[in-house]
Order: sequence, then C-alpha cells, then structure tokens
Amino acid sequence: MFDHVKFGASDYAASKAFFLQALEPLGVALVAEGPPTYGVELSADGKSSLCIYETQEKPAHLHLAFVAENREQVAAFHRAALAAGGKDHGAPGLRPHYHANYYAAFVIGPDGHNIEVVCHAPEA
Repeated sequence: MFDHVKFGASDYAASKAFFLQALEPLGVALVAEGPPTYGVELSADGKSSLCIYETQEKPAHLHLAFVAENREQVAAFHRAALAAGGKDHGAPGLRPHYHANYYAAFVIGPDGHNIEVVCHAPEA
C-alpha cells in the first residue's frame, strides 16, 4: 500500500540500531543512508521502506505494524526488540478480538512508538 514511511527520531543512532535489530527477523536491512538529518532507509523487499531521520521535534507517538510470514517471526521480533532496548507492550500471542488468527507482539521503541509485528495466518 505504501512506498515508504518516514518519521523523525530524537536519538537517531539509537532508533537506527533499534529498528535494525528488532526487524532483522523479518529480513529488514539497511538499504541506504545519508546524513542523520536525511536519515536511513530500511527494507525487506526493496519495494517498501521505513525511513528514519534525526529531528529535535517530538512527534506524536506512532503505531507501526509490520507483517510476519509466520508466528515464529513474531516471537523472534519480540525477543530481538527487547534485546535492542524496547519495552514489552504485549507478548507474542493471539488477539482474537481482531480475528481468529491475529497473532501479534508489541514493543515500545526508543521514542515511545508502538511497534507491532503481526501474522494473520493460522498456526502451521
């Protein structure tokens, strides 16, 4: 649906490191980087990307949800995000109030953003 999403971070280095480590289980990697005020581009497929840049502005908190291919990726994201300094905001598990196979995990990132990884497929 989107080509890229770009948002500011108050600590560019910390946010870059957090997202690279937390999203690595989904195949996300650095694809381009300029000066911090321009930022970094991260992608798993080369078609859509997450872009982060340095700013002193304090933006409203975002809810960013990333698609996982399977439930193991959801759990791997949660472990990686916590290891990268994220704060638990919902352990991996089913969220049947969304739909029967909504399996997700939530972590609060460096700037207070709610980062989610979700798998919509039934358990393998």
